[in-house]
Amino acid sequence: MSGTALAALMIVAASAVAIALALVRLLRGPTAADRIVALDIVFSASVALTAAAALQSGRVLFLDIAIGIALVGFVATVVWARVVDRTDTDREDDAP
Repeated sequence: MSGTALAALMIVAASAVAIALALVRLLRGPTAADRIVALDIVFSASVALTAAAALQSGRVLFLDIAIGIALVGFVATVVWARVVDRTDTDREDDAP
């Protein structure tokens, strides 16, 4: 097994573990912030999987896809964090 194949296999294995643990946190919660962090981990692992595909295949197109996934993940995390922050602020305002 070549060095790049071994590296790609290690990336895939680590990403699979990260996604599995993040899905557990996504389903169990208990807060919205935990779920946001879990989704961010899934996005990061998908970027790593895309980089592993680029490493294994030798095609740089996968790196462009990884950049796109990373940008979408960043924007999604920022938007969800703002939604949670506004929801928490509204709850504090409603408290007696």
